[in-house]
Amino acid sequence: MFLITVTYIQSIDVVEQHLVAHRNFLEEGYQKDYFVVSGPQNPRTGGVIISQLNNRNELMKIIEQDPFYKNKIAEYNVIEFDPVKYHKDFTPFIIK
Repeated sequence: MFLITVTYIQSIDVVEQHLVAHRNFLEEGYQKDYFVVSGPQNPRTGGVIISQLNNRNELMKIIEQDPFYKNKIAEYNVIEFDPVKYHKDFTPFIIK
């Protein structure tokens, strides 16, 4: 799995101009089972995405389609981890 932190490198005004397109990108990712959860950081300096994919190259190709990435609005930090402990309700998201 991957924890992706998204850090804005443009003003919130610029972020807002691309927010609908970014959320559409995320929705498509949910429909294709790329993402488990996402949301803005608090304070609003970026966001967080958790992905159940198990291939970093595949994930990076997907991230490159995000309007925030394509328009240089945010930077992405991708952390890969192995979910060895998790709540039983989370089991469907674990890919072995």
